[in-house]
Amino acid sequence: MKKYLVTLVPVLMLSFQPDSPSNGTPSQSAGTVDSPRTSIGLVSGSMVSAPTSATISDLQPSVSQEKVEALVAKLLTQYHYRKVPLNDSLSSVVWDNYLKEVDGNKTYLLASDVAALEKYRYQIDDALVNGDLTAAYDLYNVFRKRYQERSDFIKEQIKKPFTFTADESFNTDREKSPWPKTVDEQNELWTKILKNQELELRLGNRKDSAVVALMSQRYANLDKAINRVKGADVFQMYMNSFAESLDPHTNYLSPSNADRFNQEMSQSLEGIGAMLREDGEYIRITDVLPGGPAFKSKLLNKEDKIAGVAQGDNGPMVNTMNWQVDEVVKLIKGPKGTIVRLQIISPNALAGAPPKEIRLVREKIKLEEQRAKKEVIEVSDNGKPFKIGVINIPMFYRDFEGARKREEGFSSTTSDVKRFLEELKGEKVDGIIIDLRDNGGGSLTEAIDMTGLFIPKGPVVQVKESTGETEVYSDKDGGTVIYDGPMAVLVNRFSASASEIFAAAIQDYKRGIIVGGQTFGKGTVQTLIDLNQWLPKEPEKVGQVKMTIQKFYRINGSSTQHKGVTPDVQLPSAFSAEEYGESSQPSALPWDQINSTKYELSRGIDDKILGRLRDRFDQRLKSDPELKQLAQELADFKKAKENTTVSLQESKRRKEREEAERKRAAANKVSQMSAPIDETGTPTPAVAGTTVAPKKKKDLYLTETGLVLADYIMAINKLAVNK
Repeated sequence: MKKYLVTLVPVLMLSFQPDSPSNGTPSQSAGTVDSPRTSIGLVSGSMVSAPTSATISDLQPSVSQEKVEALVAKLLTQYHYRKVPLNDSLSSVVWDNYLKEVDGNKTYLLASDVAALEKYRYQIDDALVNGDLTAAYDLYNVFRKRYQERSDFIKEQIKKPFTFTADESFNTDREKSPWPKTVDEQNELWTKILKNQELELRLGNRKDSAVVALMSQRYANLDKAINRVKGADVFQMYMNSFAESLDPHTNYLSPSNADRFNQEMSQSLEGIGAMLREDGEYIRITDVLPGGPAFKSKLLNKEDKIAGVAQGDNGPMVNTMNWQVDEVVKLIKGPKGTIVRLQIISPNALAGAPPKEIRLVREKIKLEEQRAKKEVIEVSDNGKPFKIGVINIPMFYRDFEGARKREEGFSSTTSDVKRFLEELKGEKVDGIIIDLRDNGGGSLTEAIDMTGLFIPKGPVVQVKESTGETEVYSDKDGGTVIYDGPMAVLVNRFSASASEIFAAAIQDYKRGIIVGGQTFGKGTVQTLIDLNQWLPKEPEKVGQVKMTIQKFYRINGSSTQHKGVTPDVQLPSAFSAEEYGESSQPSALPWDQINSTKYELSRGIDDKILGRLRDRFDQRLKSDPELKQLAQELADFKKAKENTTVSLQESKRRKEREEAERKRAAANKVSQMSAPIDETGTPTPAVAGTTVAPKKKKDLYLTETGLVLADYIMAINKLAVNK
């Protein structure tokens, strides 16, 4: 532990879990959570958890909150990795963040409200230091009054259905729109919002009476949610507007969220294996747990939003828009073996596209199903067959307790992969693919140790403190190489943290080929600070702060932060850096570079070979029908997503919806191409009285990675012959 962190005692290091005091090997979890969130079948939590209130009245800060505000400001300015001074510039950013948190769609506040509150823009820095929460509560209380006015207007508007014959349109993306100047302008805006929502329901073949009932329930839910907001929730929102201005992984956790955040992972509940948080009107999926029903089905993904929940195959769909996360958790959790149906809005959904319905079977999350798996695939390149071993690693796992106790055969990614490598060598494969798609990270120790299976010795990653001090973590297996043959690493936009460390090391040593999409770009480490330890006289819990304290760097000196790892051969992707990953976050720490460490290249891959592999892939991209179709569908889909304006005329909207459905089907086909196995857990019917095993799906990305590896094998074989 570095010297400056000693002053933070007591600090719970979520990222550091040493096996023993003397082994000298780090055990960071390189995939720590990014914000307060809830796990279905894992951990429970809520962003807003106060009891209901009959009326909306002004909220006031507590003396305790004022103390916490000043403490958090001190901790984050002194100990956060990013040494950002509290000044007018930061104050303006925090104010914009808070405005976005309170009224992100610019539909409740009037332009005059925002102008009247503008006096606070450059006062936040001083207020934070002095424990002054006037700005935070003034803004939120104005919002509450405006919300009540809007709620009254909405209730009148939705008493009877709208007509949809006028040729009108509505832009669903209001990020760059101004706040309405007058109440009449706001009424016009809300009329379009409500018409758009009703038209979406109407296109689902619902009767007018059902549409009115659903709209009434939707806004009754929203009233309930707003009435439940208390001072602790306003305070958390405001403090996170400050914390997340430093970087997206720094957060303030209110006492209730901190308690849930710290629940033991082993206390898993029967559910679907997904982690959730509130996101505007919807509940958003922040992570999908390997081994759970959601993960195995490939039907639910990170960033999906939940719009409804139903029980069993025939239960009614409950609209969960504007629900709190705890309430949605209660609907989704249930006994093992029972059915839950969800209405899902994909992050790739086109404007106006309806939610899709998925069906999942609840079950306990099994550790063994989170572990690495192997298979053998065959590819043919220019008529020559190749036998390729594939090791899929959903996360970098390690039984830290077993490691501390020095138990023989304790569970770890490295030990499982080592066994698979020996087995695949016995099966005489021509090459091996390490599949890290959607691997969000895990134990840094495992990323380092697993790298050691493929290199003789040397550094794997560098970790830099905010003080500038840098430590190099190296492979410590004594020079043993388990596999020295041709290898490729398959990654995508959701390969993050520990996955990026492994892929970067393999690329820097030129030990293997990196194939797929640009990775996520999370190159930071967080710590969790219990604020009660700093305010010992406070009788009640005051929460915790999760703070970024370190940064990862590759052995060549380049940061994995922001940029991630760029593949040697890039495959077509539906996920852009502008929308997904670290670079999509405005406050993300920047990419930078430090000195390179000393390491010996494997000399297995050079620029000439990489050029040949890219040329061969480009040829297939132009000639292979499936690759051409994939590239075209992705291009069409990205273009369609740029259009966020929908028609409010029913006849036009139906045509738009048909086109959106066609493009969504194409996008779904693209996503299915990255699903190796149909693992829904439900046997596929064959003939009467029999079943067949789950069928393998076409995995175009894995096949193409196999062909890239085959090209590499032929290239090095040709070089060997020429020598």
